[in-house]
Amino acid sequence: MKLLHTIFKFLFKFFFCRDQILEMFDHAYNSYMDYAYPADELMPLSCRGRVRGLEPNRGDIDDSLGKFSLTLIDSLDTLVLLNKLDEFEEAVKKTVQDVRFDNDIVVSVFETNIRVLGGLLGAHVMADVLKQRGERMQWYRDELLHMAKELGYRLLPAFNTTSGLPYPRVNLRYGVVNPLSRTGTESDTCTACAGTMILEFAALSQLSGDPIFEEHARKAMDVLWEKRQRGSDLVGTVINIHNGDWVRRDSGVGAGIDSYYEYLMKAYILLGDKVYLDRFNTHYSAIMKYISQPPLLLNVHMHNPTVNVRSWMDSLLAFFPGLQVLRGDLKPAIETHEMLYQVTKRHNFLPEAFTTEFRVHWGQHPLRPEFAESTYFLYKATGDPYYLKVGQSIVEKLNTHARVPCGFAAVQDVRTGTHEDRMDSFFLAEMFKYLYLLFSEKSQLPINIDDYIFTTEAHLLPVSLSTTQPSCHTNNTEPQAHEDDLFSYSCPSAQTLFPNNPTFAKTIRDSYKYLTGLGRTQQPSPVRWVTCYRFIIEQHLKLVAEVSQTPEHEEVVPLIVQLISPPFLGRTVLTAGPAKFGMDLTKQEHGVSNCMETITGHIALALRGDCMFAAKARRLQEAGATGVIFIDHREGSSSAETPLFQMVGDGEPTDDITVPLVFLFSKEGATLSAALQEHHNVDVLLLPKEKQLGKDYLCTLSLLTSANNADTHWSAKRQQINCL
Repeated sequence: MKLLHTIFKFLFKFFFCRDQILEMFDHAYNSYMDYAYPADELMPLSCRGRVRGLEPNRGDIDDSLGKFSLTLIDSLDTLVLLNKLDEFEEAVKKTVQDVRFDNDIVVSVFETNIRVLGGLLGAHVMADVLKQRGERMQWYRDELLHMAKELGYRLLPAFNTTSGLPYPRVNLRYGVVNPLSRTGTESDTCTACAGTMILEFAALSQLSGDPIFEEHARKAMDVLWEKRQRGSDLVGTVINIHNGDWVRRDSGVGAGIDSYYEYLMKAYILLGDKVYLDRFNTHYSAIMKYISQPPLLLNVHMHNPTVNVRSWMDSLLAFFPGLQVLRGDLKPAIETHEMLYQVTKRHNFLPEAFTTEFRVHWGQHPLRPEFAESTYFLYKATGDPYYLKVGQSIVEKLNTHARVPCGFAAVQDVRTGTHEDRMDSFFLAEMFKYLYLLFSEKSQLPINIDDYIFTTEAHLLPVSLSTTQPSCHTNNTEPQAHEDDLFSYSCPSAQTLFPNNPTFAKTIRDSYKYLTGLGRTQQPSPVRWVTCYRFIIEQHLKLVAEVSQTPEHEEVVPLIVQLISPPFLGRTVLTAGPAKFGMDLTKQEHGVSNCMETITGHIALALRGDCMFAAKARRLQEAGATGVIFIDHREGSSSAETPLFQMVGDGEPTDDITVPLVFLFSKEGATLSAALQEHHNVDVLLLPKEKQLGKDYLCTLSLLTSANNADTHWSAKRQQINCL
């Protein structure tokens, strides 16, 4: 059986998906060359090139376009990796002959760096390797490196700020301060925009011998590090480039911040500078403490990280499991990746943003590659053929839902499947690299992939750069008071850190198999009616330490389920999470008794599963429930190990839901279920944690219990409790 599985795996990998991926790349690349070149992008529905200024303005999206044949440059090292060496040599010749950077056009510093500068450097490295082998590129005289250096100098004026953080945009011909530049009035930039320069700029310095590029990129990284929130070790999303003040204080691992964390880790790998690793480990500890709520990654307020600032996630965070693999933290990587996979099974692709209930928040999908990236890293780390299946699903969905006669078109809305006349260069630069690598053996690649690090645009830079010239060491990182784990200072090699053990990944994934409700027979949610639940609402007097806090930044107030009927008498207290809808337990002034002998007096237990929280709450309320306690379906979860979160609605108005709702993790839910099985009727209090009954109450309850004989109904005791 094992032999048959190995044979099937071999055939599947090498005789189906690899060839299919090559054909898909040819379709996309040839469509660009036939219909769009020398324009920056292909418009796959119109079958023509997108030239900035000749098409309707798309706002910031157009800042990637600089009239420098963006898609061609971004695709160069992909051609090498896919063994299309003839096409690569021809494409390099076209780049050298046709591309110019002296253009009076304003471009994004970030996008130009990762796509064009990174593309030129990756292609130069590949051209040099082929030339050294003596087989091809014998005519090459470092032309791409000279172009990269010219472009680097054209980007440098963006760093002429008081802080050292770069302007978000620069005019390729006139820089920033020139009156003709049409830029320089901006005061803000995103964290990722300022913190995603070090790989390309340091590589350019190492390859060209000019340290100025690395010095400027390093200074920007220093500023971001110094401006982190010292209490939480988190950074915000948008920062003022002149004074370093945070403009947006929400902190996550997705859009606006993502590649800053990525470049801290990879700068250590590329340059061998432990400063970057120290900083990454400090940030990573904070991420896992505050942002990671497996399998979710939720934005928090950087100054008050217990506060979730939104109930949705963006698709750019899909890169993070791959980064966690590099760090050696495999379990949360598997958990988040599986959640993302379940979302793609539900919507075909990752929506640009989706809710914590996995509904569409923003429906666009511009053919982003981050999910394929993490899939590749997880397969290399685990050897689990499950991830080949995930890769196959990506391939099939691209062909089914994005392929058009002139290439591949972005999806305008995953709910309708409508297309957008757009094929971004990263689709060729990243998507096909990761998919091809996923289904290839190292021996089939033209280079030793372990000798290279991927930039955020998947361009290939050799790790040997750290041994060519010493990097400038002008920054320091003070020691951080956080525990180092096994991987904190390990060379992040997935092959070394993880044996190929598919069962390890499977045991973690199984808990999230039906996270979005797909793949199983749809049945009514498991519900138990709990007889004679005592329901007392108490006012929560909360002192707010941050007076400027807005309703958008509401704190997740811990609730409890306290068992007060005999024999528990308040000694069993279960930590519970709140909901953003239904009755607010923190704002009720009086206790309410809902213990009745009819079904309408009961509180329902519901297992978290297929349906949305709000949908279940409505059904149970209509059935007569006076409250709902949701229990996590993930076996083994507990409040001690997983941060509390607020249950959110389903995108529809929730004013009709008036019953109180709380959430228990699996272990706490098991305690409550066991109590019900043994005693049938259990009275509880649902209230904020800080208002739980104390020792005096427990003593009173004990006296009440002993003072009443066995024939006295517990409801009589409840009347006395109301007077306490």
